[in-house]
Amino acid sequence: MTKIADLRKDYIKHQLTKKDTLDNPIAQFSAWLKEALQSEVSEVNAMTLATVKSDNRPSSRVVLLKGVEGGCFLFYSNYLSNKGKELAINPYAALTFFWPELERQVRIEGAITLVSSEQSDEYFNSRPRGSQISAVTSPQSAVIKNRQILEERSANIEKKFEDKEVTRPTQWGGYALIPDYIEFWQGRASRLHDRIVYQLEEDNTWSKNRLAP
Repeated sequence: MTKIADLRKDYIKHQLTKKDTLDNPIAQFSAWLKEALQSEVSEVNAMTLATVKSDNRPSSRVVLLKGVEGGCFLFYSNYLSNKGKELAINPYAALTFFWPELERQVRIEGAITLVSSEQSDEYFNSRPRGSQISAVTSPQSAVIKNRQILEERSANIEKKFEDKEVTRPTQWGGYALIPDYIEFWQGRASRLHDRIVYQLEEDNTWSKNRLAP
C-alpha cells in the first residue's frame, strides 16, 4: 500500500511571471476561469470557503461561485447555517479554487457583505425547482433526527407550492466577497512554484508581487 507521505506529483504544464499577468486581478481571475472552462475542469466553480467561528476557530467547506460582478465574488447560502452565523459575527472570509487539470490554485481574501434582496430573488428564481424546494426544506446545519424528516418536509413544501412559484425564504440569499488579496499559484517542477499576489492598497490600486513558493 502506498504511503500518503510518498504521494508526489511534479507540475510541468505552465509557468507564471509578473509580466504574464494582467494589472487587474479580477481580469486575471476571469482569464484563468475562462481557460479552466475551456479545459473542461471538473467543478470549475467549486471553491473552499473559510470563515471564523465565535471562538476564533477556523471553519471551511466547499461552496459554488455563482458570479463575479462589480469586482466581487458571489455565492449563496442559508443565513442561519453555520457559515451564515460565522459571517454575521466576523464578516471576513477566504476562498480557494484548485484546478488540478491546469495545476493552478487561486486564493482570495476579503470582506463579506449581503447582496440585495432583489439580486437574491433573481438568482433564486433562476434555480431548478428542486433546488428551490431544497432551500425552503432544509434548516441548514441544524441537528435532525433522520433523513425521513427532510423527505417528509420536502413533500409537504412541494404540495404547498403545487402549481405556484416557489418563493425565496427570507433566511436564504447571496453573499459578496469584496477582495483585498488575490494570489495566483501555478505549479512548477521540483516544488519551485510560481506565486503572484495582488494586494489592494490604501489608494484603492492593486500592487503586484512575486512570492517565494
